[in-house]
Amino acid sequence: MTGAGGFIGSNLVETLLKQGKEVIGIDEFNDYYNPELKRKNIANFQNHPAFELVEGDIQVLDWQKLLQDVEVVYHQAAQAGVRASWGQGFRSYTERNINATQVLLEAAKDSKYLKRLVFASTSSVYGDAETLPTHEEICPKPVSPYGITKLAAERLCGLYYKNFGVPYVALRYFTVYGPRQRPDMAFHKFFKSVIEDQAIPVYGDGQQTRDFTFISDAVAANLAAATVPEAVGEIFNIGGGSRVVLTEVLDTMEEIVGKPIKRNHIEKAMGDARHTAADVSKARRILGYQPQVSLKEGLFQEWEFIKSLYAQK
Repeated sequence: MTGAGGFIGSNLVETLLKQGKEVIGIDEFNDYYNPELKRKNIANFQNHPAFELVEGDIQVLDWQKLLQDVEVVYHQAAQAGVRASWGQGFRSYTERNINATQVLLEAAKDSKYLKRLVFASTSSVYGDAETLPTHEEICPKPVSPYGITKLAAERLCGLYYKNFGVPYVALRYFTVYGPRQRPDMAFHKFFKSVIEDQAIPVYGDGQQTRDFTFISDAVAANLAAATVPEAVGEIFNIGGGSRVVLTEVLDTMEEIVGKPIKRNHIEKAMGDARHTAADVSKARRILGYQPQVSLKEGLFQEWEFIKSLYAQK
């Protein structure tokens, strides 16, 4: 598991350990956001007897040794975030999203026992999709440098599958949220602002829509992608099954926190898609994917997590 200390990675590791699996977790704990938060993410299973933590950069690790007895690789590590991918920051996106993935694929093609490589992709590859809800056959048109690098990595997986038989599956996540969500992501920022009694920043007019996916549904999709035989070589949308306008999300948050939320409208962000909506019928058909958690229930769980994270020391 790469990116084991991250939001989705740590939740996935925890679930695998509960299922009795042995997990090697890889993370370099870089400073894209506070590494202490990532250390907190893994704190309650770091000493689990079936878990081994390897700290380091994907590009310089001894993959031959690491993959010796491995059957499934979950490649969750990435340089995330749409807005930071412009300008000076771009190089870390090419390094961590494209080059690191290529190094992993090179090792995977020579790995004896590998049955599956599950690649964490993103709805950002679609950009401003012409068709909503968006299905997997639609031509990707990323509107951010981040989306470009994730699409390149996804295409590399396809090449290694076609030429070397690397058994990959790509999951295009649509805005995953829930406990341990990254601090640069909207819901985390919003709830933190509520705690600090600050106005929350709303990009543009607040009428943009998103398909939000609760973390446990994203984890379930990964587990299915790693086991269903028909999934090999396929790309799947993983969404929450409901498209919501941002202002409605804020109304729901107000219900949960029990007070009005101050809003500060700021300029539309470069590279943000206006609307996202996942057609998950392929994932439903092949992976048996069925989102279980409603937005309100998911937001409630995230609010509980954020409150405990920022509890007054």
